[in-house]
Amino acid sequence: MGLFNRSQQQESLESGLEKTRTSFFGKLNKLVRGKDQVDDALLDDLEEALVTSDVGVKTTVDIIRKVEERVARDRYVSTADLNVLIRDEIAGLLLDDTPSQPIDFDAPLPNKPHVIMVVGVNGVGKTTSIGKLAARYKTAGKQVMLGAADTFRAAATEQLDIWAERAGVPIIKQGHGADPAAVAYDTLGAAKSKDVDVVLVDTAGRLHTKGGLMDELSKIKRVMEKQIPGAPHEVLLVLDASTGQNAIRQAQEFTNAVDVTGLVLTKLDGTAKGGIVIGISNEFRIPVKYIGVGEGIDDLQVFSRAGFVEALFAAN
Repeated sequence: MGLFNRSQQQESLESGLEKTRTSFFGKLNKLVRGKDQVDDALLDDLEEALVTSDVGVKTTVDIIRKVEERVARDRYVSTADLNVLIRDEIAGLLLDDTPSQPIDFDAPLPNKPHVIMVVGVNGVGKTTSIGKLAARYKTAGKQVMLGAADTFRAAATEQLDIWAERAGVPIIKQGHGADPAAVAYDTLGAAKSKDVDVVLVDTAGRLHTKGGLMDELSKIKRVMEKQIPGAPHEVLLVLDASTGQNAIRQAQEFTNAVDVTGLVLTKLDGTAKGGIVIGISNEFRIPVKYIGVGEGIDDLQVFSRAGFVEALFAAN
């Protein structure tokens, strides 16, 4: 289970963002062809290119406003300057992580155990992401425990079981249909007694339109806090980047139900909708913590704002 070095990670990220980069800059290069200066017509076309790249309407408006301010101030902005301008604005819109919720696997944790609740709809790669997170924390020297609180879907516990074995970490589970909050409560109790560093709790991922699920997530969160005050210390929302605007709707539902503190964007490789990373972080003011750019454990990467922007603009 070897870890990539930084240059390999960047190479993997650039490869994963190839379709997004080709799509967006294909549109952008077509817009500026034959033009020397940024004008109102070009800005209108740029706005459309950003929206259709799944950056999202709100974030597109933010970027366009900043470009317009620069054009008004400088009177003349060349099309050659536009790439630099957009790059700077995108970098400025992405949020950094906070010391209380460190992003690096080997970073010191502010709580023991540090409890992470993971939410998201079925099919986004939630259980797989938990398994990869567990493996990465374990490799970094942390004692890890998993909690199988997605008891609605029998396959979810089986899948998490496989990942627990693969990562070499213990798992707390009950039978299919058991009370998810009870599983979460037992998991935190076991983690306290076994001197665990990190607890990752899987939760149900039925359709995000079902209010019952959101009530259940709120209940799990409350029960965790009874076992360990302040828990969960993080709530990670897993989203499938390839679903584009649907991911924004899911984020809306989950942020209404639980206090989401970080995002995991899976399946960035193979999609042209990587612009969702920018839009979703900016719109909900939640940092992207991890991104998936492939099937391997090492392909779940710690999100780097600088690395993402560099990969998005690579060779353009």
